[in-house]
Amino acid sequence: MDQLPVRQRGQCCQVTIELPSEVAEQTVEVLKALADPTRLQIVAALARSQQPVCVCDLTTAFELSQPTISHHIGKLKAAGLVTSEKQGIWVYYSLRGDLLPAARRLVDAATADGAVPLASATQTRAGVGG
Repeated sequence: MDQLPVRQRGQCCQVTIELPSEVAEQTVEVLKALADPTRLQIVAALARSQQPVCVCDLTTAFELSQPTISHHIGKLKAAGLVTSEKQGIWVYYSLRGDLLPAARRLVDAATADGAVPLASATQTRAGVGG
């Protein structure tokens, strides 16, 4: 029986790391945020929306409570996927326009095969300025 050669650590083959740590950490945060099915569906809904969306629109579409949707939006914001804009008493959310190319490809792939309906997302809220 032939024995495999014994090599010292680091003598096997040259391995280079071409992904900077900062980019790897950002990518991991995006992947963690998108790993939850509800958050992935929220991202898909925001990607398909023609304008920013209020949490109340998402609660109706997903049949989830406002605190639950807000929790998911918070995770998406922390990962750098979502931005918010306050208009009067309402806060509207949208996908960041300057997503990392890898994140954009993930979002595009996730939203390619079907729409998430947001029945009231395009309606204007009474009393909202702007």
